[in-house]
Amino acid sequence: MVQQLFHLSKNDFRFPPNHYALLEPDGLLAVGGCLRVERLKQAYANGVFPWFNEGEPIMWWTPSERGILELGEFHCGKTLKKAQRKLKPTVTVNTAFNQVIEACRDQRMAAEGTWITNAMLSAYQQAHIQGIAHSVEVWHEEKLVGGLYGIMQSGVFCGESMFHTVPNTSKMAMWALVNWLKAHKASFIDCQLENPYLTSLGLKVIPRPEFLTRLKLAGQFQVPSSMWQPQELKAIYE
Repeated sequence: MVQQLFHLSKNDFRFPPNHYALLEPDGLLAVGGCLRVERLKQAYANGVFPWFNEGEPIMWWTPSERGILELGEFHCGKTLKKAQRKLKPTVTVNTAFNQVIEACRDQRMAAEGTWITNAMLSAYQQAHIQGIAHSVEVWHEEKLVGGLYGIMQSGVFCGESMFHTVPNTSKMAMWALVNWLKAHKASFIDCQLENPYLTSLGLKVIPRPEFLTRLKLAGQFQVPSSMWQPQELKAIYE
């Protein structure tokens, strides 16, 4: 199979087929273009996501192996259950999207730098306004202590980033998300890349062709209009 790096225009939102992605670096398919919501919609619908650092061109990726989390395989250990019972958090969706994405950026900036550049921040805030980017928030005593955000426009929730200021609260956000997706009979969570943290929660790796097949099937799912209305998720851990 021929590998080729594509340079995207700012006006044509189509993406080349995934099989052209480079082997080194693994999954790099294209550079350039823009981060307009219309392009983000096309990217995620085709298994592609943007990932780059400040000062770099926009880079679009589709790894040869994809990390996913099956909704029925989420690992909720005793430590997480105990932490949840002790904290008794309130969980909401889409009530504090900007706070969540900014907290994700700030936490990573303080640790090792972040791919959530100013351009990415603005792009996903616009995607939220247009109804495809969503957040899960974990609160304790009316303070935001954990959360995550991602894209959902089919039966797949494409996770982007998470944060916590209290131990285990990002895991609580993921646990709540899994149960919320289950309740709506969604398909799975796209975690993009494998890492030890997500693996501890049940992530597994599948080949890109299998991922794309499942992503296409999940496109038949119609996201209910009520699913991501700002609301508190009551009894979400039961």
